[in-house]
Parts: sequence; structure tokens; C-alpha cells
Amino acid sequence: MATTPLSLDVIKRAPKVLLHDHLDGGVRPATILEIAKEIGYPLPTDDVAVLTKWFIADAPGSDLVRYLEGFAHTTAVMQTRAHLVRVAAECALDLARDGIVYAEIRFAPELHTSQGLSLDEIVKAVLDGFNEGVSQAKSEGHTIIVRTLLSAIRSAQNSVQIAELAVKWRDAGVCGFDIAGPEDGFPPTEHIDAFHLIQRENFHVTIHAGEAFGLPSLWEAVQFCNAERLGHGVRIVDDIKKVEGNFEVGRLASYIRDCRIPLELCPTSNVHTGAAKSIAEHPIELLKQLKFRVTLNTDNRLMSGISLSSEFEACSAAFGWTLKDMEWLTLNAAKSAFYEFDKRLEMINSVIKPGYAALH
Repeated sequence: MATTPLSLDVIKRAPKVLLHDHLDGGVRPATILEIAKEIGYPLPTDDVAVLTKWFIADAPGSDLVRYLEGFAHTTAVMQTRAHLVRVAAECALDLARDGIVYAEIRFAPELHTSQGLSLDEIVKAVLDGFNEGVSQAKSEGHTIIVRTLLSAIRSAQNSVQIAELAVKWRDAGVCGFDIAGPEDGFPPTEHIDAFHLIQRENFHVTIHAGEAFGLPSLWEAVQFCNAERLGHGVRIVDDIKKVEGNFEVGRLASYIRDCRIPLELCPTSNVHTGAAKSIAEHPIELLKQLKFRVTLNTDNRLMSGISLSSEFEACSAAFGWTLKDMEWLTLNAAKSAFYEFDKRLEMINSVIKPGYAALH
């Protein structure tokens, strides 16, 4: 029997958890325009509506290169303490207004040093901004917890320094370490010293892997770098084959599923970067049916023109997801958060489950 797709109103009211979202990929277009005018930075247009459309890399033939063009502009307006605080505060507020109750937002501190800020000053500014946004959200009646992941750029050589920075700020709101950037030609094992440092400090690691590159990237991330979560991980389907109507899961995919290693899947982003042909053809539904630890995420809300609510709406329309499916995915994300176990449990039992019970 066909199911009615979830309405956006219900989705927005449902408590949601976001694990994979980039700070510089979710800046408000109006903020970019305002700061750019203030600092004299040239943009493709000074019309906010046109600028909003320009950032969305959804034209036919779009790929990761086109998708990444916009980041030069967003990082350009995130180079002072005041601007970092503002962007982070607006990020927290926007997520809270979308019904997100817990979020881990990642950014690369080394991309924000052009105006002389130290790495410590950059991290403090972002954390202060998140705290400010959480307070603003509370005044509007929204409750959200925002924590941050520090990303090292895999094509650079600063990963140990960023890993040390993440550990240094772990008690102030930094919850883990990540590497991001081009996968092909820059395997995670090139940063093995950073990952070993994080492991020795009993800290948390998620790794961008299996987005634009295939199984070797996933294998190295898991088996050499001890990734606790996989950023994207969509290419895991290369290790799943359909034989006589049944799906055969290969050894790497089986290991990832057996160990319950979460996949931070971002369908619309994958379509825009060319990693998937369409939402309907995205493997998230297959991975969900095969009971991988699937989570739904936004990646870059500005570049994809989405929110987590709209992402759930699109997947519900494509796959017939119900409120029960949405709750399952949200609980997956909550269980996978880099958040103390007792606090995770409290969030699940006092916020997420009661929220869905009320909607059911």
C-alpha cells in the first residue's frame, strides 16, 4: 500500500540530529553580501536572490569542482573574529529554527587566517558564535546543542597541528577531528600521525571518505585511521552487488555494517557533486534496507540550497519514508554523535523519543 510522503510541517516539528554540515557551506547569502560590501570583496553579483541561485551547483554537468567554487567566497567573508562569530551564531539559529536539537558543525581553522587571526582565536570565535546562536534560539523557544569538529585539509600538511588544536579545545565544545578536501591522490594514511595523536588522546575521529573516490579510501579510513564515522561513505555501494535478485555485501561493507560504523550520507550534495545521478537513484535507501548505520545530513546547505527538513522531505517523496523511518534515522544519528554516552541517552529519552511520540 502506497504511503503519503511526510509533509514539511511535520518534518520541521520533528526533532532532528545533524552530524555532517560545514560552517562555510551554510552561510546566509545576505550575510555574505553584507560582509563583502563591508570589506570590499567582489562577488559574482550584488543581488541576494541571484547570489543565492549562483551558489547552488545544480546545473546539468555540475561536479565537485563547480560545487567547490563557492567556498572561495564564503571563506573570504569569514576572516575576522566579528565575522566568524556572526556566521556561527546565524548557523546555530538557522538549525534550531529547522527543528534540529543536536548538531556537529565542522570547519577548517586553517582557512580563516588571512587577516592574522591565530588558530586558537579562530576556534574561540566560532565557539563563541555558536553559544550566542544557541542563546538566541532559546529566546525564540528552540533548544539546540551545537558542537564542532575541526577539519584538516587533506591536500595540506597541517593535520597534526589541527589534531592538537582539536584536543586542546575539547572541553570547550570541540567534539572531534576530521579531514576534508580532495580524496583522489590524498589518501587518509598521509595523515596517519594526526589520527594516531587523536587515538592516543582518547578523542573522536570522522573522516571524509567514499564520496568522490571509491573503496580504497573507505578501507584506509577504517582500517588504518580507525574512523569512528565515515563522512559521506556513499561509494560503499561498490562493495554491494545484486545477484539473482539478492544483494551480496562484500567483506569491507560487511565489516563496516557489522561494526555499526555510521555513514554520514548527504544525498542532495552527492547529486550536485556527481556522486549520484538523482535522489531517487541515491543508495541511501538500499543502505537503509540493508540496515547499515545510516544517517541523513546536509553537507553544505548554501551550495545545495537545502535544509535538513527539506532533505527529509525529498527522501520521503523519493522512497516513501514515514515518520517511523525518520525517527529511526534520527536515533541512528543521536547514537552516533560524539557526545558523552549519558548525555546522548538523556537526549534520546527526554527529547527525541517524546518528540516523535507526540507526532505519532
